[in-house]
Amino acid sequence: MLIQELTRHASVDLLARTRLGRLACAQGTQPYVVPFYFVFNKRYLYSFSTVGQKINWMRTNPLVCVEAEEVVSTHEWVSVIVFGRYQELPDTPKWQTAREHAHQMLRQYPMWWEPGYVKTITHGKERPLVPVFYRISIGQITGHRATPLSRWRQGMS
Repeated sequence: MLIQELTRHASVDLLARTRLGRLACAQGTQPYVVPFYFVFNKRYLYSFSTVGQKINWMRTNPLVCVEAEEVVSTHEWVSVIVFGRYQELPDTPKWQTAREHAHQMLRQYPMWWEPGYVKTITHGKERPLVPVFYRISIGQITGHRATPLSRWRQGMS
């Protein structure tokens, strides 16, 4: 297997065609990683959730990390890491345009709201379904691609 670094263009291309990733946030020294549904647009990843641990932690510490991938096999995959900053898009006049843009981007895909708006019971209590639109401003993107050696050698001939 050969692992190569992706160009920024190839990394962005993966983000543009992927909807499911993993979002990492931290509180103090404790990291927390969850799957999340997103849409990429230029400088941001847009998403939607309800208030819970992830949102509370990101409100406290807005520095986040996102991982998105496409896996064909253990020897053939592409992975992108985004280092960014959480920005909540509250339902206020100041944020109306950004919030509408997020909603417009997300609603292009069926059931966009479902992962963030499902009934959740935590510690025996139902979580309130308070909608939160947010975006991750992209600070840095890195990516890698794994290719089977046999395929890489064929491309060399």
